[in-house]
Amino acid sequence: MHIPDGYLSPQTCAAAYVVAVPAWAIATNRVTRVVKTRNVPTLAVLAALSFLVMMFNIPIPDGTTAHAVGAVIIAIALGPWAAVIAVSVALLFQALLFGDGGVLAFGANAVNLAILMPFVGYGVYRLIAGRAPLTSRRRIAAAAIGGYVGINAAALATAVEFGIQPELFHTASGAPLYSPYGLSQAIPAMLLPHLTIAGAAEAILTGGVLAYLARTDPARLAATHRDVPATAGEPAPAGGRRLTPARVSLGFVAVMVLLTPLGLLAPGGAFGEGAPHELNLGQLGLHAVPAGLAEYNGFWSHTLLSGYGFHDGQHANLAYILSAVIGIAVVAAVIFGVGTLVERVARRRRGTDPVAEPETA
Repeated sequence: MHIPDGYLSPQTCAAAYVVAVPAWAIATNRVTRVVKTRNVPTLAVLAALSFLVMMFNIPIPDGTTAHAVGAVIIAIALGPWAAVIAVSVALLFQALLFGDGGVLAFGANAVNLAILMPFVGYGVYRLIAGRAPLTSRRRIAAAAIGGYVGINAAALATAVEFGIQPELFHTASGAPLYSPYGLSQAIPAMLLPHLTIAGAAEAILTGGVLAYLARTDPARLAATHRDVPATAGEPAPAGGRRLTPARVSLGFVAVMVLLTPLGLLAPGGAFGEGAPHELNLGQLGLHAVPAGLAEYNGFWSHTLLSGYGFHDGQHANLAYILSAVIGIAVVAAVIFGVGTLVERVARRRRGTDPVAEPETA
């Protein structure tokens, strides 16, 4: 679901930044309501988790791949504005360091995955969960459904952005300048894998993580679940001293890093993420790669590990693990730094009041 450079016109990319930049500004201000000092590490870990799950490509029967995102669980745990920051940072470094998603198209990817997805998913979650206790099956189901709806909303938005390009930007003869896929091609190609495989993966991830957090560390959810009981009548069981949530989270991330090469097993690539030379021109009725796509696709050429691999294409598994390690280190460090800075600024504004205000979508 990462749109590369060249598939969207510069005008479309600019319009996406017009939406994204104010959202980032508002998120930076609003996130101070829930991201207190004790929650900054949680935000960093969840941002790293989002980065990692986007590296796990899931094969789709039609020969393409898809992946989960993790945006909705961040929204549920720390609020949708925190998800805007966390997922945007993950997307930014995926584009800059690994060429996964475009730099020009970063605003569009952020609008789809870091803004639309968490807000839609969080809204669905709150609507379904109501006043149910944190550990109730209803709330866990609400989280799963929210994750499912959120990722499909993002997939639909991506498909529309692809699909309107041939209609809006084309040559005098009608040949597309950027994305060659119309709405009739883009919408089914995006929604089919997300309504089935990727949506299910996102639902399992969102519901599973919330169930774990609610039972082991419900205090982490307090800012976004004020006045919501932990259970129907008893306090949630605390985690053991050895298997604290922090240690389990770090262990889980470490295991995921080691398993990231499994993402290489999925044949083919995601719809719309291929290089221009990979287009089936004959099937698309084209004689040449669209001019704008060819011009802008190589806009950013300063990646560290392009496509999560070495430039010579050797040792793919090692390169994928190295990419995961570098990615989570950079994303977590940046989020931790930003969160700490935002918290310090917030403290100066309000004095030393440590009380978190309720988050509202």
